[in-house]
Amino acid sequence: MLLMEARSIRSSQALVVAGLGLGQIVAFASSFYLMGVLGDAVARDLDVSPTFVFGAVSLSLLVPAVVGPAVARRIDRDGGKPMLLASNLVFCLGLALLALTQHVAVLALAMAVIGLGMALGLSPTPFAILVSLYGEAARRPITGVSLIGGLGSTLGWPITGLMAEALGWRGACLAWAGVHLLILPLIAWICPRDGAPGDHGEAAPGQVRWDRAMVQLAILFACAWFISTCMSAHLPRLLTHFGLSFREAAATAGLVGIAAVSVRFLEFTVFRRLPPLATTRAATLMHPAGAAALLALGRAGAPLLALGQGAGNGMLAVAKGVLPLSLYGPKDYAYRSALLGRPAIVAQAAGPTAFALALEASPTAAVVGASTLCLVMFAMTFGLNAHRSRPVQETAIV
Repeated sequence: MLLMEARSIRSSQALVVAGLGLGQIVAFASSFYLMGVLGDAVARDLDVSPTFVFGAVSLSLLVPAVVGPAVARRIDRDGGKPMLLASNLVFCLGLALLALTQHVAVLALAMAVIGLGMALGLSPTPFAILVSLYGEAARRPITGVSLIGGLGSTLGWPITGLMAEALGWRGACLAWAGVHLLILPLIAWICPRDGAPGDHGEAAPGQVRWDRAMVQLAILFACAWFISTCMSAHLPRLLTHFGLSFREAAATAGLVGIAAVSVRFLEFTVFRRLPPLATTRAATLMHPAGAAALLALGRAGAPLLALGQGAGNGMLAVAKGVLPLSLYGPKDYAYRSALLGRPAIVAQAAGPTAFALALEASPTAAVVGASTLCLVMFAMTFGLNAHRSRPVQETAIV
């Protein structure tokens, strides 16, 4: 009887992870990665520069930094499912506004609405739902959602491209809006109502104090997201400075996504028994190892940089959900994660411009600078055990 109940719980958990992961693919593909495909067409149609369009994208990235803590407080108090479902409606509204825009002011408004959808529905919200459902055993479900959601770029870019070819960029936006409406009842059915904090024996949301461990985590994640956006925007250009043609550089940069998904799968299956802090520490050294190969071997080391960046970033995306849980437990998880994510969001928005300036001055110095930030991240992983940390326990439901 107990074995049948355990199997039922595992089956239910797998369905929740699959549903949340599918929602993350749609959310990331129709927001974070959307303008990577449509940006130039939008600029031509509205007769503005691509720089202006991507400035509006930066606006959408900054909205979660402004509203994220308030959203997280609501999640900690009332649960994350209502916010997740609301995000689909907000994304739908923002994408419809984008499809109908004829003026730059409406473009900015549409991207701000999409940014609100990101604040409501991107990874911190499903992670908080999983923590509310499974408590300190949420590490593996978080990894599973991160693994599936990581396909947002792999699937999102080509799907958006096909939509744009068939329907135009406006039609592609409306198509993604329709997808959000289609998956809304599916997510509502699959995702159980996650409990309020008291359901896990915790007190109601309280004050989150910026102690030393919080500062270290904020620095770690800010550096990680800064480097991630730098590489996303400039890795092919960077590799051309080390002897690759642009076609070779673009193909080599594709290894980033392969490495990220692969290492998340390993985290889901093999590394889950390792302490989260140990895997995070290893992740911070993967980019510098690849950078050292690039500087030492030139073009022959380019694939190693791409693999190192992808593997490190893939593991750090999981760490952002797991480390706060392992150090502080489920109480105030969403709000704590939102506070930790604020510096990362600002760094993420500044990254592409800052790295472009560094790359123009010296490609070698740009590579060394990014690796130095990774070593800062490595340093930030020390001393966290001294905090009132508690290991995430694997249970029968995982």
